[in-house]
Amino acid sequence: MSQKLKALLAERRVLLADGGMGTGLFRRGLETGDSPELWNVDHPDRVTDVHREFVAAGSDLILTNSFGGNAFRLKLHGAEGRVRELNMAAAKAARIAAGEAGRPVLVAGSMGPTGEILAPVGTLDPAEAEAAFRAQAGALAEGGVDLLWVETMSSAEELAAAVRAASGFGLPVCATMSFDTNGRTMMGLTPAAALALAHSLDPVPAGFGANCGIGPAQLLATLLGFSRLERRGEVIIAKANCGIPEFRDGAIHYTGTDSIMADYAVLARDAGARIIGGCCGTAGTHLAAMRRALDTVEPGPVPDIARIERLLGPVAAPATEPVATLPRERRRSRPGG
Repeated sequence: MSQKLKALLAERRVLLADGGMGTGLFRRGLETGDSPELWNVDHPDRVTDVHREFVAAGSDLILTNSFGGNAFRLKLHGAEGRVRELNMAAAKAARIAAGEAGRPVLVAGSMGPTGEILAPVGTLDPAEAEAAFRAQAGALAEGGVDLLWVETMSSAEELAAAVRAASGFGLPVCATMSFDTNGRTMMGLTPAAALALAHSLDPVPAGFGANCGIGPAQLLATLLGFSRLERRGEVIIAKANCGIPEFRDGAIHYTGTDSIMADYAVLARDAGARIIGGCCGTAGTHLAAMRRALDTVEPGPVPDIARIERLLGPVAAPATEPVATLPRERRRSRPGG
């Protein structure tokens, strides 16, 4: 773990991460189907403005606008040859906002999935995926990020490839997976299997946890799955979507309110998370409420499912056993929150 991350964790009981970059960009003119990563060059001021919104709300850690910045995802926009340019620009946009904060704010280089299925379930050679992740990680490191952040992973093979690739640049690596209604990742991993996988990696990620998914209640159930297991010093991460997405008036709206996200932040802390933020739908107002709650509400006991459901809504029964055979279904993609 880097000295910057270690020092900030020592100073604060928990760190507040940021919100949904994609959500912030859509509010600033990004249209469905556009590449958020191209905005790092075409509209860097708008990208930095999203970061400023999160920093002003109290975020201690912000993720670069590079979720889809690997060659496989950029190929969808004819930009596979611009990996270095776009990721370095993403790091620069975040560093500007962090530098203006007047307090320590860490910049984490976001690395999302390729959008492909890796062998042996799919056809993409893990070595090819690792090479793509290495190119992205190298550009983010060159751009000046403080750590690398592998996120929204579903498969064991892709998580391992991304963490291996990111671990060669002298920066701490954090990783999160996304768990859905059945308590598993899209490719079938339970929380127990995911944490065991993280422990099998060399090096073990400095932080590991869950992000995205179907809302804060279900993500907290995943955290409880982690808390019942032996951990090996890694920092637990929680970065839930802002409630449930609903299509209203021609656009996606999330059901999470400031109050819901504040309750989620406190429950996540009490469930053992040390880095807490929001994912899709989470804006600066939500983060400000989370910051206030984390700063003013005293720690309590580890919450149970009944308390989570009372405050945040229903939780689907979590899966408790890893599966031997992974389903052959293509994972979803998202524009970085």
